[in-house]
Amino acid sequence: MTEDDPRLAMIRGNAALVVDELGPISGLQPFDYGPESVAWVDGYIERQRQRMDDPEAVSSLVSVLGSYLGEAVIKAAGGAWDVHARDEIGVRFENGDWCFPFSKVAKQFACGTADSGESILSFYNVSIGFIAGGTAGDAAAGRSSGGA
Repeated sequence: MTEDDPRLAMIRGNAALVVDELGPISGLQPFDYGPESVAWVDGYIERQRQRMDDPEAVSSLVSVLGSYLGEAVIKAAGGAWDVHARDEIGVRFENGDWCFPFSKVAKQFACGTADSGESILSFYNVSIGFIAGGTAGDAAAGRSSGGA
């Protein structure tokens, strides 16, 4: 995805909207793209999924919060928004691995953390701790990551 792609501007705008709108109600100082803020958004999703029954509203929140989650991963581990071969927007890391923030947010809205363990916070931690560093792919292939 190139810098002039309008989808990229929308993603970044959505992520900034999360910081601007949810930051003041979170009680966190600062509310940013770090792990504490991602943890707060994880709880926010759980609170919203208990109350929301409008599929369009959920879809809109998935788009906005998925943008935020992807930007948080990029700020912590590098990578860039791109379009995967399966036509899904995700974060591509320098090592060639991918993560898909919109899919994870949708799964948490659909299944929740209590029943299924679907959590954007665990996704964030795995993405920055293993996938971006190549250890997830290396472990699956039976190789050492070389300390990444």
